Amino acid sequence: MSDRYDTPGFAARLFNNVIRRLAEAGVSIQGSTALRVRGRSTGEVRGVVVNLLTVDGRDYVVSPRGNTQWARNVRAAGEVEVGPLRRGRRRRVVEIADDAKPALLTPYVQRWYWQLKGHVGGLTPASTTDEQRAVAPSIPVFELVR
Repeated sequence: MSDRYDTPGFAARLFNNVIRRLAEAGVSIQGSTALRVRGRSTGEVRGVVVNLLTVDGRDYVVSPRGNTQWARNVRAAGEVEVGPLRRGRRRRVVEIADDAKPALLTPYVQRWYWQLKGHVGGLTPASTTDEQRAVAPSIPVFELVR
């Protein structure tokens, strides 16, 4: 695990807040989903918008900006609530090992590169498996277990 954290600027925070509110209302933009997790220090529920990746019938969330606050909270809590407010599903989370991440990073970057460029450890849709392995420790990936 790496300490890399690409802190979002004001405009990104504002945009993400709007998209999160839409996702909490049940409106998904290009796969966006509301995720809520209990804060590791305050215990308060925190909301964030994520892109829900489904591979072989399994759901994953990726923290392309690195070891973000929400990723740290997910790691500490061990469970999240995913989906619209009052209709979300509670899911247990399992962090994915670095060696298994390339199989998930490939479809993730291919689908959402237009949103991620510059924030996913330098990966592009043309990145090789070796390049993905090199940055895998800096990109938390969690499986949402049913």
